[in-house]
Amino acid sequence: MIKSKKARISLIGAGPGSSDLITRRGFRLLQSADVILYDALISKELLSEIDERIPKIYVGKRCNAHSYTQDSINSLLVEKAFECGHVVRLKGGDPFVFGRASEEIEYAENFGIPVTVVPGVTSAIAVPQSQGIPVTKRGVSSSFWVMTATKKDNSFSEDLKLAAQSSSTMVILMGVRKFNAIIKTVATYKGNNTPFALIQNGTLVNETCVLGILGEGLEAFKKVDITQPGIIVIGNVVSEHPAFFEEELQRVLHDYI
Repeated sequence: MIKSKKARISLIGAGPGSSDLITRRGFRLLQSADVILYDALISKELLSEIDERIPKIYVGKRCNAHSYTQDSINSLLVEKAFECGHVVRLKGGDPFVFGRASEEIEYAENFGIPVTVVPGVTSAIAVPQSQGIPVTKRGVSSSFWVMTATKKDNSFSEDLKLAAQSSSTMVILMGVRKFNAIIKTVATYKGNNTPFALIQNGTLVNETCVLGILGEGLEAFKKVDITQPGIIVIGNVVSEHPAFFEEELQRVLHDYI
């Protein structure tokens, strides 16, 4: 009689996008999975490196296109753990940064299933860095806030206004569709001349970055593909981007002509 595998779950952060930004520990555990439940932003290249015999179930949640509710994902994790053994829950970025990881851990542990967490490279820092934008710089910004643009009830986080009143760098996730409202709100505190960057497809070959100042954000937003997620960075550190002053010069010349 073959003894069934012990139910266990590994919660792994896959990093911000590029397949080679997962940690060595995360990749090793990923290879030992009996089944993988993965999110929307997981690289296809990363999944292609895993044995094709390992079942891979897409449980991604994108705007107005949820393949599973969070409750369904929780149930599926437990079901597959008892059925298959080692379940890897693969999340983009770091699972503890707006990844609802705590809910999944609590649910699994209620069934006596042990959960291992492997941190991931968070997009909140790595994606701005990929564009040459530091979230802190001596003499410019000594701290940064990471926040989501959308709360459970679809309203703005109170932290958005609090951060806007500080000298900190603001890093806003899941905010592309609310970009215009965000920059309008932040500009009332930080001023129209504050630099911003909107980065999409971070760390991938098709990465894009729109640069500007808050007062001209509405015009800049016309270049943005709102169907793609992105990261908004607001603060003087954005001027560290190699092309920021070149973009500013082009805007000034255009207005002058």
